[in-house]
Amino acid sequence: MTDAGPEVDGTSGPLAFVGGGEWQEGCDFDARLLEQSGADEVVVLPTAAAYEHPGKAVARAREWFGRLGAAVHELPVLARADAADPAVVEALRCARFIYLGDGSTLHLRSVIKDSPAWGALVDAWRRGAVVAGSAAGAMILGDPMVDPRGGAFTLGLGLVRNMALVPHWERWSPATTRRMLHLLPAGVVAAEIPERTALVRWADGTWEAIGAGEVSLALDGSPTHVGALEGVVAR
Repeated sequence: MTDAGPEVDGTSGPLAFVGGGEWQEGCDFDARLLEQSGADEVVVLPTAAAYEHPGKAVARAREWFGRLGAAVHELPVLARADAADPAVVEALRCARFIYLGDGSTLHLRSVIKDSPAWGALVDAWRRGAVVAGSAAGAMILGDPMVDPRGGAFTLGLGLVRNMALVPHWERWSPATTRRMLHLLPAGVVAAEIPERTALVRWADGTWEAIGAGEVSLALDGSPTHVGALEGVVAR
């Protein structure tokens, strides 16, 4: 695996791809991410849950991170116009830990793609901030991105390229899984991540799978392992 596999977009902070079921027992990796961030506040974007009671998602995040000794700063980026709000942009640019929650993958992508908010998130990450995404929030961070409507591929936002994130792995139907693996482009790693489980790329370039479940990786039709990702992630 020398000319294929994931590439991370520049020098950056930790990236955490969570398989769903965020902000609850079993997600103990959040304590490590919080420690890595050096912050006592987590900036939460409930964008993907815009039509699914985003306030409930934020309340769950507040309760969870409160147990870990951190506050939650909600950024209600629910529509495209919100992603250009100067206050939102500044909060993201200054953040040390940014968390994208679960919900609608396609809505999340449409709201933040090529927006000032996305640019500010990337700037913060490149300066060392932790960026975590759960399920929908994880899927958009890769490129290509699995289309949740049927398992084909579409454009993701590409913080990590040549990696397709597949959260809620235990919920996927056999037919959708077969379609996804059949259509997986050459040189792209499919990362199948169960709920309450994270695939983390730490700031030093090492990768780790942690949490309640087991991450499965596939490349060019064959299983691979987390250790194989190390050393090939940076341009």
